[in-house]
Amino acid sequence: MKKIAVLPEGTVSHEAILYLAGDVPYELVHYKHISEVFRSTEQGVTDYSVIPIENTIDGSVSLHMDWLVHEVDIPMQAEWVYPSIQNLIGHRNEFQDRDGNVDFTRITKIMSHPVAIPQCQQFIQKFAPQAELESVNSTAEAVAIVKNNPGSGWAAIGTSLAAEKHQLDIMASKVTDHDNNFTRFVLVGREPAEFRRQPEGVRTSLIVTQPEDFPGALHQVLSAFAWRRLNLSRIESRPTKRQLGSYYFYIEVLETIHSVLLPAAIAEIEALQCQVRILGSYPNYTYQELSTEVQ
Repeated sequence: MKKIAVLPEGTVSHEAILYLAGDVPYELVHYKHISEVFRSTEQGVTDYSVIPIENTIDGSVSLHMDWLVHEVDIPMQAEWVYPSIQNLIGHRNEFQDRDGNVDFTRITKIMSHPVAIPQCQQFIQKFAPQAELESVNSTAEAVAIVKNNPGSGWAAIGTSLAAEKHQLDIMASKVTDHDNNFTRFVLVGREPAEFRRQPEGVRTSLIVTQPEDFPGALHQVLSAFAWRRLNLSRIESRPTKRQLGSYYFYIEVLETIHSVLLPAAIAEIEALQCQVRILGSYPNYTYQELSTEVQ
């Protein structure tokens, strides 16, 4: 049975891979830190890793993108989108008033992942502005801490899966500031992954590094895609970490690497003395398909 490395039980990453894998028999192996997730697959302990790379609200997850580019060399094998639904979780009986309603003003501290807390600022400011905010390694860890500290007045922002796992109460559901809070994940591994879901299409992810003494190179790089009518779904500049002002471009093309046009475009870009690295050519699963079934 293939093994998939993923962040702790009850995180959005955990929910997301359960959705994508469905009833396909994979073994999930949970790790506390994203670095451990990456390393487990790099070292062959697991076959795949689940990596969140982009969020509707916060944009690119730069740390994870840097790991994919600079720290490991593991191909992308699939990508999909999953809703990041966060809830306020705790021991409900600690915060109930005489009528049995939750009195959020009794909360002394709210804990969660440092990305999740800013996504829930409107709720926090409206209902629990007095609460101290504390960042921990994951939403799942926050829920576990709250479980182990009853009577403290603490609450966590996390998933319904984490609340169920730790047998805590969801005191307020869907507390994110925006309803369209989705996270994009990639599955990385040495071999193609098999799922029963039907993908919408194929993407290819590239890293293009320009020569430092070639004015107008980016324009010519984009022209190589444009005149072949190859659609780009994403382009982002990131530092190469070699010297100040040196950047590479992360580019996603809505085309398989096995087509005729994309390899020709890459050859033209390399003729411009640019370095091209293929991060993967993989199936993608659509927003509409996932949102219809999950919501």
